[in-house]
Amino acid sequence: MSTLSTGKVRRLQHCATDQGVFSILAIDHRNSLRRALDAQTPGSVTDEALMAFKQAVVTALAPVASAVLLDAEFGAARAISTGVLPGATGLIAALERSGYVGERAARVSELLPGWDSGRAGRMGASAVKLLVYYHPDSPTAPQAESLVRQVADSCQQAGVPFFLEPLSYPLDPTLRRLLPGERRRVVVETARRLTGIPGVDVLKAEFPLDIGPRDGDTAPDETEWLAACRELTGASRVPWVLLSAGVGFETYLRQVVVAASAGASGVAVGRAVWREATELPTGAREGFLSRVAHRRMARVTALCQALARPWTDTLGSGSEEATGDG
Repeated sequence: MSTLSTGKVRRLQHCATDQGVFSILAIDHRNSLRRALDAQTPGSVTDEALMAFKQAVVTALAPVASAVLLDAEFGAARAISTGVLPGATGLIAALERSGYVGERAARVSELLPGWDSGRAGRMGASAVKLLVYYHPDSPTAPQAESLVRQVADSCQQAGVPFFLEPLSYPLDPTLRRLLPGERRRVVVETARRLTGIPGVDVLKAEFPLDIGPRDGDTAPDETEWLAACRELTGASRVPWVLLSAGVGFETYLRQVVVAASAGASGVAVGRAVWREATELPTGAREGFLSRVAHRRMARVTALCQALARPWTDTLGSGSEEATGDG
């Protein structure tokens, strides 16, 4: 079992439910959110419009989440200063730039200039998150691993928990997604490699199988889903939570049940809960968020409470607990 400083333990408690599982509302999207708000001319979506949408989502859904994942650019500080983020709800700050640099088959992630775990902690974040585009066979894999180590070291020094989100991609630049036969190997091997880096505390993982059509109309082979999620649990040295990756809500619910039953410690869910709100005008948007999206988030949280594995089963406090050092 990995061990944590008392500072990390306390901050992870703030991000979890009273049963020790994570039900994280993800609204750290930036470029992808601009495209969702205006597919034709995403560049016309102002920073203020982006922030207003995030504020509306947090206002409606944070009370039924254990933590909220927001970007350090447009979401985190404003959610605190305006009071829409409840004091009892954890805040996880995303530290990466939106998107990537380099070629599609050799992607490189970058940190936001001037941001690190120390600054995020001073702002009031309970934890930080880093998204890295990662394929274990990519020539840029060592660069991604180096960036993960850099952030992990910073988090160790600051006593701030580190949520790591590796996103897979195909090495064939003509493909948009990994082939179904490759996805499981890549997601599991990524967990095995990156969670072995000291200072990574929670893995924010993709579902390890390509489930095919995203409307959820096809009958899933949930026996295979369970086996793949158990393999992911076995490969990860830290607790893992399931991201939603844009699948439909009903499909995501089935994934959550399987993942939690296989050892996941919760979820980090975004578009599966609030996606339709991006297509609505302001008044209708707030109604959708306060009713439909709120019910969805509450339902996901209830599933996590009932089925997910507490993060304390995998991580424990270390020697710093006796001294009180963070």
